[in-house]
Amino acid sequence: MAGGRGIGGFCCVGNESDGRCNGVVPAVGNVAGHLKGGFSMTLPLFPLNAVLFPGCVLDLQLFEARYLDMIGRCMKQGEGFGVVCITEGNEIGSVPDGYSLIGCEALVTDFQQQENGLLGIRVVGGRRFRVVAAEVQRDQLLVAEVEWLEEPVERPLQEEDADLVALLEALAEHPMVASLNMGVSAAGQYALSNQLAYLLPFTEKDKVELLEIDDPEERLDAIQELLDEMQGDLQV
Repeated sequence: MAGGRGIGGFCCVGNESDGRCNGVVPAVGNVAGHLKGGFSMTLPLFPLNAVLFPGCVLDLQLFEARYLDMIGRCMKQGEGFGVVCITEGNEIGSVPDGYSLIGCEALVTDFQQQENGLLGIRVVGGRRFRVVAAEVQRDQLLVAEVEWLEEPVERPLQEEDADLVALLEALAEHPMVASLNMGVSAAGQYALSNQLAYLLPFTEKDKVELLEIDDPEERLDAIQELLDEMQGDLQV
């Protein structure tokens, strides 16, 4: 479409782990100073090799006591936890040495015992946040003071978004995506940008940078640039 965002037939799903997230905060201790912005609160964090976006669905299997206890408290109190991207360290064991400052709230929507005996949960992304300060508890659970980022007002999809809408519809047909029950359409530009940023195989560093972008149209432009780069790499 002339003047619009094009995808050149590109379609894939998954993610890569070779990127490094921006805004690394040490796992222990406080971040100097407080960030200006909205209301802040204490939130337990779950560092992962993944980036969650608002409105997107993530399935997790839990076996570590710290996270089983955390989920139990969250469900009892009707609250969520925060997902942040690991930049240094591992998901299992001690708290990772580094993780992104920007994250997304995770709200439990379903849970069940898996055949392997582990607890499986399904979460949906809620509000975005920025880590202001953090500390590690005795059980190795990472707890942070977070500041909620202002969420943009949903804007109607534009004609220039048609190709990206078609890409999302194509992604929705992938069995792995279909199993998440995220739907096959986006309500507007913000939802479209969240779903594409989450589902497309960008590096985790790129995903964190996309999560930090407030303006939906600006984020869609950034997604298009990443798609163009990926398509160029495939043609080399």
